[in-house]
Amino acid sequence: MAKSLSKIWLRGLKRLLAIQTEHAQKTVKRTPARPVRAAANKPSSKARPLKPAAALRTPAKREAPRESRVRPRAAAWASGAWTRSFHSAPAAPGRLVNHLQYGLYIPSGHAHEAMPLVVMLHGCTQSIDEFAEGTRMNLLADRYGFAVVYPEQSKHAHSHRCWHWYDAGDSAGGAEARAVVSLVDALVAQHGFDAERVYVAGISAGAGLSSLLAVKYPGHFAAVALHSGPALGEARSGITAMDVMRRGARREPVELVDAITDVAQYPGMPAIILHGDADHVVAPVNAEQLATQFLRLNRMIDARGARKSGEMREDRKGGVVMRDYVRSGRRVVRMCRVQGLGHAWAGGDDAVPFHSSKGPDASAMIWEFFKHQRRPEASRVADGAAVAASSAGR
Repeated sequence: MAKSLSKIWLRGLKRLLAIQTEHAQKTVKRTPARPVRAAANKPSSKARPLKPAAALRTPAKREAPRESRVRPRAAAWASGAWTRSFHSAPAAPGRLVNHLQYGLYIPSGHAHEAMPLVVMLHGCTQSIDEFAEGTRMNLLADRYGFAVVYPEQSKHAHSHRCWHWYDAGDSAGGAEARAVVSLVDALVAQHGFDAERVYVAGISAGAGLSSLLAVKYPGHFAAVALHSGPALGEARSGITAMDVMRRGARREPVELVDAITDVAQYPGMPAIILHGDADHVVAPVNAEQLATQFLRLNRMIDARGARKSGEMREDRKGGVVMRDYVRSGRRVVRMCRVQGLGHAWAGGDDAVPFHSSKGPDASAMIWEFFKHQRRPEASRVADGAAVAASSAGR
């Protein structure tokens, strides 16, 4: 039986990798190297600081080794500063160190003290360079003045860079979530980012870890964005994770949330959920279940799923179904379903695997949702983290 389950899990991973390979091959055939379009606000080549993506354009003898082989385009237009580094997070049981690699993008010309921070969590097989380029989030950061951090899963932790979103244990997903929170606290303390406006977004496994962060560390984040993500609470292993991805949760979504969280004490978490109707990796039913779960976390529905407060507004246009759940004139949960979109970031760069030009610009939608959200008590959390870090350094 164990061997049979292992085979199912391996087949699922192979299927995921096959989809990426197929997408990359189609892209190469369909998209020869196209020139970079001129942009009115594009910085000159002399003034532009060198980014990791842009470095791939230098002669071979001067290239720094990179795992990403994606051609740079939109990501190279960004005019701020990109730093690759690692954070020494709290070590998981049985480990001496827990180094979390990350890339940090800070736009130029903005005061750090007032700057929001967006945490971007990649999916399986992705690197942070690919995720930054495919989503074009750094370009939005330039325009609107927020910083972006891209934590990167280690291949030592998972050979395909998958986050262990389904295992909240101290040696797996729980440790990864704790490392991300530790990184956020360190960056807020170091750069003076606005602790009340820290947001987390992810795709696929990254969306799964984003959900875990939203549930376990709500005081650190003002809102969450889940793109092509699995439902919360049912998966406990790689095998059950694949089952949730393929079919959605088998138990009632509200029941699952109530089992992992004291909803009465939970402070709430605004959420935007995006999914493609043609997603064959994570079934679209997961988006519906996630919407229900975050309605419950925000106490807009009761334990039976009946509406307690607020109203639902739905808009259908151009193959996109947009459903907003509003309370007191404020959007609390938004769900967007995109017709014809597979397992990919909507409105992204077609040349990057797991990104598609189909549908609305997901990055722009996410920031538009985030910018209206704030977590006032997060400043107290950040102050406590700064004091703890200072005490540890003595």
